[in-house]
Amino acid sequence: MAAPGGRGRSLSGLLPAQTSLEYALLDAVTQQEKDSLVYQYLQKVDGWEQDLSVPEFPEGLEWLNTEEPISVYKDLCGKIVVLDFFTYCCINCIHLLPDLHALEHTYSDKDGLLIIGVHSAKFPNEKVLDNIKSAVLRYNITHPMVNDADASLWQELEVSCWPTLVILGPRGNMLFSLIGEGHKDKLFLYTSIALKYYKDRGQIRDNKIGIKLYKDSLPPSPLLFPGKVTVDQVTDRLVIADTGHHRILVVWKNGQIQYSIGGPNPGRKDGIFSESTFNSPQGVAIMNNIIYVADTENHLIRKIDLEAEKVSTVAGIGIQGTDKEGGAKGEQQPISSPWDVVFGTSEVQRGDILWIAMAGTHQIWALLLDSGKLPKKNELTKGTCLRFAGSGNEENRNNAYPHKAGFAQPSGLSLASEDPWSCLFVADSESSTVRTVSLKDGAVKHLVGGERDPMNLFAFGDVDGVGINAKLQHPLGVTWDKKRNLLYVADSYNHKIKVVDPKTKNCTTLAGTGDTNNVTSSSFTESTFNEPGGLCIGENGELLYVADTNNHQIKVMDLETKMVSVLPIFRSENAVVDGPFLVEKQKTLPKLPKSAPSIRLSPVTACAGQTLQFKLRLDLPSGSKLTEGVSSCWFLTAEGNEWLLQGQIAAGDIENISSQPTISLQIPDDCLSLEAIVSVSVFLYYCSADSSACMMKAILFSQPLQITDTQQGCIAPVELRYVF
Repeated sequence: MAAPGGRGRSLSGLLPAQTSLEYALLDAVTQQEKDSLVYQYLQKVDGWEQDLSVPEFPEGLEWLNTEEPISVYKDLCGKIVVLDFFTYCCINCIHLLPDLHALEHTYSDKDGLLIIGVHSAKFPNEKVLDNIKSAVLRYNITHPMVNDADASLWQELEVSCWPTLVILGPRGNMLFSLIGEGHKDKLFLYTSIALKYYKDRGQIRDNKIGIKLYKDSLPPSPLLFPGKVTVDQVTDRLVIADTGHHRILVVWKNGQIQYSIGGPNPGRKDGIFSESTFNSPQGVAIMNNIIYVADTENHLIRKIDLEAEKVSTVAGIGIQGTDKEGGAKGEQQPISSPWDVVFGTSEVQRGDILWIAMAGTHQIWALLLDSGKLPKKNELTKGTCLRFAGSGNEENRNNAYPHKAGFAQPSGLSLASEDPWSCLFVADSESSTVRTVSLKDGAVKHLVGGERDPMNLFAFGDVDGVGINAKLQHPLGVTWDKKRNLLYVADSYNHKIKVVDPKTKNCTTLAGTGDTNNVTSSSFTESTFNEPGGLCIGENGELLYVADTNNHQIKVMDLETKMVSVLPIFRSENAVVDGPFLVEKQKTLPKLPKSAPSIRLSPVTACAGQTLQFKLRLDLPSGSKLTEGVSSCWFLTAEGNEWLLQGQIAAGDIENISSQPTISLQIPDDCLSLEAIVSVSVFLYYCSADSSACMMKAILFSQPLQITDTQQGCIAPVELRYVF
C-alpha cells in the first residue's frame, strides 16, 4: 500500500475536529450517545479529501519485540494502530502502561489492533538500546517498540510532551491524539469505535504481526532489576527490593537468603509470606523486624512483619491516586507511585514517621506510624497519610514554604536527623538534582545539580563541581554517611556513584567509569555500574551497598580499601541463585542512516605485512560536544574480504572529539585477493552547545585497496576528514 499524500503531518491538523468531539462528549449521558458521536466523528475524518497521514518509520531504527522492522504502509495496512510516544524515565509514561496492557488484553492483532511504542528519549542515556531493553523487561512491555533515538517521528508530528498517544486508521491515517496520562476511558472508546467503523467498511485485516518478545531470549536471573537496598542496623541483614521479580528479599550479609516474600509474578495480596504479592516494589525501610515497602506499581505502602511472617497494607487503595493533599487514614488514602521510604522522627518519639518519595505526584509525603506532630503541623493521629512538601507541579522549585516548592519525580530519600543538617535529602530524578527538606520548618533548598530556572528540567550532564555547577543525570538514590558527614548519590543515568559534601556543596565522582560493561571486582576508579537505583551505608560507615539495577546485582563498596565486589546471593541450602556474570558483548555494527554521507577515497597500494593507518579528523558544529553516557564509535568492515580483518581490532570508541583515534589495519601475509574495499563507518552522538538538542551523525569512508607483491615504501596515514 502506497503512503498517501498528506494534509500536513503534524498533530495540529486533528485539533479542531477532535476538540469539537471532546466538547460534545462532555454533554453525552449514555454510552450509546458517546459511541454515536465518535462514529460520526470518524465519518467526518474519514471523508476528508486527503488523509492526515503518519510518516513512515525511518529506515535503520532499532526494534524490540518483533521478528523484523515494521512498516506503516506494508505491515500495518488494515490495522488500528496506537502509537505510544514515551521515554522510559517518565513517571507519567509508566502510569500509562497499565492502560495499554488492558487494551492489549481486550483486542489483539487478530482483532485488528496493534500498539507500538515509539521511544523518544529525554536523556542521552535513554537513547542506548541496551538501556531500553532493560526498561522493556522491567515494565513487562510486550508490544513492538522502536528506538527513535533522534526523535525524528516525534519532530515530524510535532509531538509536544511525554506521553502522547496517536491512534491511526487502517491506511496510516491519523484519527486521534491523547496527551498525558489518565485517558483510559477515551482510549478504549476511540479504539473500539474505530475498529467497528472500519470493520463495517471491510477495511480491517486479521493478519498477525510477527511478535518475538525480547524477554524470551534471556536466561533466568535470581535478581532482576533490584531497585533499592537497605541495612538492618541491629541484625546482620540486608533488605533488597528485587523489583523485576516483584518480591522482597531479606538476606544475611554473606548473601544467604533468609526470606523471599512475593514474586515471581506481580500481584496485590496481603497475608502470609507464601501468599503475598507485590508489583514492582522499590523503596524499603526496616526497623525492629518490621519492613515498610514502597509497592510502586500497586500505589501502596506495605508492611512486612518478619516475626508474624505476614504482609499488610498501611497506605493506598491499590489504584493510582490524584489527591495532592492527603490527610485520610492510610488505608483510605489514595497515593501515586511511591518510590522510596525512610524512617523519621516526630517531635514526640523516634521512628514514628515514614517519609515517602511520592514520585507520581512529585511530592514528599508522610505516614504517621504513631500519633505525633510534623514540623509546623498540629497533632496528627496514628495512620494519617498526607503531603508534607511539594505543590504537585513538576518543577525544580525551591521555597521556604514547603507547599509552594516543586519536585520532579522524587525517587530517593535519606535522613540526616542530627544538627546542623536536620533534613531529608531528596534525589529528584527528573530535575537531575539533589534537594533538601528541612525537618524543622519544611523549607526546600537546592544542594547540587540542575539550574536556577525552576521550569527547566533538561539541565543534566556529568560534571563534578559545586552546587549548581555540578551536573547529574536522573539520580535515583541517596544515602547519608553520618560518620563522615557525606551524602552518597546514585547518579543513575551517568552510571556512577557520587559523593556530596553538604557543607561546601562539592559533588565529585566516587566510583564508576561511566561504562556499563559489568566489571565484577575492581577498584573504585575502574568500577562500572549500569543505572544504579539505590544505595545504603552499613558496617558503621565502612561499606556502601549499591543496587546495580541493570546489572541485576548488589555491589559492595568498601570505603576503606576503595574496592568494589559483588554480593553473592544464595539460598539457605547453599544453592547459588545468582546467574552468570555478563561478559562484554562484541560491538554490533549499527545500520547507517540513509542521510549519512558516503565518501570514496583514492586507491592505496600496499603489500603483505604493511600497516595502513586511518586518522579520524571529524569536525562537529561549533560548541558541540560528544554526548555523555553514549559511546560514539567506529567500525572497520571489508564486505566479501573478511579475511583482511581476522585477528585485528575492527571497532572502537571515540571518547573525545579533540583527540580522535588512529585506526590501524595490517595487511595479512596470506592474501586471498589482490583487490578489496575497506570501509570505515563512524557514528557520533553529540549535543549542541546549550545541550538543548542531542543528535547522532554517521559517515562512511570507502578505501579501495590494491595489494601487490612488490615491496612498498612507507604509506602515509589516510586522513578521514569531514565537517558536519
